[in-house]
Amino acid sequence: MAGPGTAPGLIAQSDAPGGYTETGDGLALAGVTDEHTRRLLAARLAEEQVAHRLPSVAAGLVRGGELVWSAGRGRIGGTSGPVPDADVQYRAGSITKTFIAVAVLRLRDEGRLDLSDPVGRHVADAAGAGGLTVGQLLSHTSGLRAETAGPWWERTGGSPLEVLAAQSLGPDALRLPPGWQYHYSNVGYALLGELVARLRGRPWYDVIADELLAPLRMDRTTLRPQPPHATGFAVHPHADLLLPEPEHDAEAMAPAGQLWTTIADLARWAGFLAGTGPARGTLLDPATLAEMRRPVAIFDEPDQPWDLGYGLGLQLWNSGGRRSYGHTGSMPGFTAVLRIDAATGDAAIKLSNSTTPSSGPVFAADLLRILAENDPPERPEWTAADVARDALDLVGTWYWGPMAFLVSVVAGPGRAGRAGGAAGAGGAAGAAGAGGAAGPGSVLEFRAAGSGSLAHRFRQSGDGIWTGLDGYFAGEPLRPVRGEDGRVVALDLASHTYTRLPYDVAAPVPGGVDPRGWRG
Repeated sequence: MAGPGTAPGLIAQSDAPGGYTETGDGLALAGVTDEHTRRLLAARLAEEQVAHRLPSVAAGLVRGGELVWSAGRGRIGGTSGPVPDADVQYRAGSITKTFIAVAVLRLRDEGRLDLSDPVGRHVADAAGAGGLTVGQLLSHTSGLRAETAGPWWERTGGSPLEVLAAQSLGPDALRLPPGWQYHYSNVGYALLGELVARLRGRPWYDVIADELLAPLRMDRTTLRPQPPHATGFAVHPHADLLLPEPEHDAEAMAPAGQLWTTIADLARWAGFLAGTGPARGTLLDPATLAEMRRPVAIFDEPDQPWDLGYGLGLQLWNSGGRRSYGHTGSMPGFTAVLRIDAATGDAAIKLSNSTTPSSGPVFAADLLRILAENDPPERPEWTAADVARDALDLVGTWYWGPMAFLVSVVAGPGRAGRAGGAAGAGGAAGAAGAGGAAGPGSVLEFRAAGSGSLAHRFRQSGDGIWTGLDGYFAGEPLRPVRGEDGRVVALDLASHTYTRLPYDVAAPVPGGVDPRGWRG
């Protein structure tokens, strides 16, 4: 509830020692400690609520997997009821898809399916969609119809899969050739939810409740609303009037957008997706989380740089090169957004109870900007690390013909992107280890000499071979070539030869080197 001196309809943030405050449900928040920052965030929330005429809105910011700020405005019953806090349920809408995607990828990582599998291999009654691959459905590149054949599934009672298949998965189910372009499909995620249920032998919600929600302590994320929860409304476009929206069980379509959740629960989910929460590395391999964030398709607008794309169950935003990921959600009476900054792991959340065109991604970006500008994250301390001898043998300058390239070794997943950008986990090592194979955390960065050049990353895959992780050399082998004395004299990268000196006569350069060497 609002405290003394707080504007009506706005939850106060405490000035408790250490920056922690208690919400009404006893949830401890690692608070934003700067009063000026809190005031800026509150002002932006108030602007959002008034400008879009939201009956209520709740918002939160996450850093390091912890909810550091949360506030609400309006009334959860429209004109009555309490101000929303971090424990009030709203409909998550299509944020539900992120849970389905993680459940599918857990099955993939267990070897139960492959992303290239046709979905019909696992869901026999997928009808006309049976030949579409799991990966295409996850990334909205299957070409499958966006919505059901009707009636409007979000406002009417649901039906089981066999009815959905008969009505919506016939010969006309494909709108575009599979794999051709990004085409968002709610129906596709209905099939993925059924896939999870078939392979696990129980309903999809029971699967995510046991495998994801319980370990993350997300006990306020449910299939149907549980009090306290907001009521969904439509706001009259030309008058300040409200109309309650219906709520129902969507049955087969539920995996596309049925979940109800809270700011507090989505904060935990954001920490998991960013790899910064308490469950880090336990529920999904970090490499799989990174795979989810990799662009598979983009929303292409002619004559415009791409700013919206999709990975595996995650929406991707590109704001002038600054990447973020998460998902929006919309169901009658509700909109939602979860947006995570790729460089910092900071996340912004918004939940509101109004059927209105969503400004959520912009609002979330504004919250992240205010936080970054006024309470910037502290970068982890650099420390020296062990580097195996076989990795250390490869660092330094190499030449592809006359062109110079730099090879470095970093810890963790490596720092993707351009030189001078935000670093990932770990810094460059300062000392060599005792030898032996490079550990699974050792990553080579390979970039053309010169500031701003793109880095290609390689991870050791056995027998002294390193495999490309991204970019042009993704999946390509990098093989050290050793001379008679055992020293590395060249690098063979996808048949290209790199040498310690430009066209080194002592190295096995394909086609040979003019014996007279360099001359003027």
